[in-house]
Amino acid sequence: MNEETPTMSATNTPPAALLTRHAEAETCADPSSVITLLADADSPAGGFTSYRSTFARGGTGAPAHFHTRASELFFVISGALQVLVGEEVTILREGDFLAVPPHTPHAFAAAPGCEADVLFVFTPGMGRFDYLRLLGRVMRGEADPKEIAESSEHFDNHYVDSPAWRAALESSA
Repeated sequence: MNEETPTMSATNTPPAALLTRHAEAETCADPSSVITLLADADSPAGGFTSYRSTFARGGTGAPAHFHTRASELFFVISGALQVLVGEEVTILREGDFLAVPPHTPHAFAAAPGCEADVLFVFTPGMGRFDYLRLLGRVMRGEADPKEIAESSEHFDNHYVDSPAWRAALESSA
């Protein structure tokens, strides 16, 4: 029997590798965090969106929200991140990983008294960098907060009320 090594055709060519150098990555800053944009869904590798957020001590993250089309993955590089998943609030510490599936309310902020450095990945990816840029402009007072609400469907970011998250934030203030 003669076995041949299959060859790659144009229809099954793997996506190109993606390398984002730290020194060349775009950053978005607001008073409580710096976001380093690593890979958006329209990058050559496609299929995911990724960014790194460095939160100052007491830095706010995102209020309670959910996504309908993507899972959001969290990996804590250093520090501690307070998170809401469903109605449970917990602290993620250095080396902890969390995967939040679609339709699950979640929120996050630097844990009380802590800084946090976190890698975020959305899969499947979608263009979210413009959303992160908008958040920075709103936090700096350069854009109207209504723009965030108006973009919720486009960026698959749907805000919800969470008494558990409000209580956690009030108790850490």
